[in-house]
Amino acid sequence: MTDTAIKYHTLSNGMRIVARTTQLPVEHCGVIINAGSRDETSEIHGLAHFVEHTIFKGTGSHRASYVRDRMELVGGELNAYTTKEETAIYSTFPAGHLERALSLIAEMVIDATFPEAELAKEKLVVGEEIDTYLDTPSDAIFDDFEDIIYEGSPLSHNILGTRESLSRFDSSSCRRWLEERFTPGRTVFFYSGPTSPEKVFSLAEKHFRGFTRRDNPLNREIPPINQPFSHLNDSRESFQAHTVIGTRIPGLLAPNRLELSLLANIIGGPGMNSLLNVALRERHGLVYTIDASTSLMSDNGLLTIYFGCDPDDVKRCIRLIDRVIIPLVETPVSQRKLDAAKRQFIGQLTVGSINSEQVAISMGRSVLYRSVARTLKETVEAINAITSDSLLASAANLTEMSRLTLK
Repeated sequence: MTDTAIKYHTLSNGMRIVARTTQLPVEHCGVIINAGSRDETSEIHGLAHFVEHTIFKGTGSHRASYVRDRMELVGGELNAYTTKEETAIYSTFPAGHLERALSLIAEMVIDATFPEAELAKEKLVVGEEIDTYLDTPSDAIFDDFEDIIYEGSPLSHNILGTRESLSRFDSSSCRRWLEERFTPGRTVFFYSGPTSPEKVFSLAEKHFRGFTRRDNPLNREIPPINQPFSHLNDSRESFQAHTVIGTRIPGLLAPNRLELSLLANIIGGPGMNSLLNVALRERHGLVYTIDASTSLMSDNGLLTIYFGCDPDDVKRCIRLIDRVIIPLVETPVSQRKLDAAKRQFIGQLTVGSINSEQVAISMGRSVLYRSVARTLKETVEAINAITSDSLLASAANLTEMSRLTLK
């Protein structure tokens, strides 16, 4: 996708907008709201995710079937997701239907009604989602890891909640969450497509005019740094041992976040030539899957390594991982290797930029947390500015990794 200028605007109600003009025959728009499972109390674990599901179930003006069909009837899609810090509602559709999508999303955010009959049905769906997740060790172990590394913090519980907490949700609790958390100051509207930014701003002002809830302050505490732990037995019956190694890293606002992402890519990115894939799979045949990734929130993050192997090989795999990580912590990467790593990372980002929906969502997230969004060109320039010394300084975050292990 060709880089184009990104335009910003703030509506009269305080909601921010970011818009990018493209020449594609497809448009993307949506809202990203600074409200997620991190904002839940223990009595309502899973409510943010449940509201994300049930906000589709009708408004003061339209039934659930209208919300379901409105974008589908023109070949578009309406979707949503929840994380520990945010909720997003967004649509992808053929060019020419922006007002249809924008007005629908605004109506859902402003006037969702959460009918009890619809909630009862959706509890069955979410209950199945919880059971499926619990039956997938390679997914569940990441939440198990976060439960421990964030122990004592609202970040330590699963986004889905439990069947017990799910049973307590009703129309009143969903509406209360919407009124308290879905506010203009916490919301960013994003757009990508051929419509001019000025037209986008005008349509947003028109349809979000009734979005006037009072903003409440975010009361989020940075989670404490917990003591190292290792080899906590996972009781799930499986022929394969699932293991996560990880460490706390700075969050989205950290000046070295690109260095940390580059490090994760070098260690265990999607390329078959990642250090861990070569060391554990290609040389020793110990794993089918091994990868490293970063997960960044507003004020902190995680860098994790996941692998699955025969239970008898876990300790050997961890020793081999140490052999990969220790040199990165102790010695600067050579200029030749750094240039190759940056070239590969930039290439992956360039290929990924063809996914215009994901680019649009990322643009909205960036404005939500950092107030600005980078173009691909600006990101490439920032990656090229990374030095061996700055990479080495960021690698200091990895020194505790082998002592933070969940098996």
